[in-house]
Amino acid sequence: MRLRLPEERPTEPPTGYKIAHPVLSQDGTRAGFTGVSLGGAMPYGVLDEARCVYGLRHRAPHRRCDCGFHCVHDSATAEAMLCTAEHRAALLLEVSVLGAYIRFEQGFRYARQRVRSATVGPCACGAVAAALADAGWGRPGWRALAAACAGCVRGRTSLSLAGFARLAGDGLRVRAGSGAVVGDLPAGLGVSELVAEAALLQARLDWFQTQLAQLDEGGPQG
Repeated sequence: MRLRLPEERPTEPPTGYKIAHPVLSQDGTRAGFTGVSLGGAMPYGVLDEARCVYGLRHRAPHRRCDCGFHCVHDSATAEAMLCTAEHRAALLLEVSVLGAYIRFEQGFRYARQRVRSATVGPCACGAVAAALADAGWGRPGWRALAAACAGCVRGRTSLSLAGFARLAGDGLRVRAGSGAVVGDLPAGLGVSELVAEAALLQARLDWFQTQLAQLDEGGPQG
């Protein structure tokens, strides 16, 4: 007698929460995410299908395997994972659980997903993030990104939050989470996409001006 799990047929895709690192393709034309645990070696897009991390040919999620996307039921549980040192630079994602899934006490393991929104934590200095900049590590063909304020971007490869959302596509929404606001922004203005774009451009301009000043100080080379 074979044990069968109960089947669910929801009218709408269930919602889940997870954390992941933002990544940018080597050629700078695609943006996506990479997981923080089992599937970390396989970057995925906003709308993507799970594949077995062990290279087996069965479809995910298989009952006798760990493959498939993973998420938890509530955002507080996912946010708690961001407290650990190795996950501080990850983003909080809200996802739609698509296709076949297996329900657990705290979440789902499932076949397909759509990342609906991503919340970016503060820069390492504590300021509100204005961009996602090169984090100094990555996967083959993919450069990992991390939150950065306008003052910390400097000359690193970077994308504004709106720019990352455009590259990732499929309607992804990206917002900056809490942090210390740097500068004298008008009360109630917040950190909109336009402010983030302007701050990123200003940081790049400051860096170029510094480089030009150093060249001028060196004088003509004969």
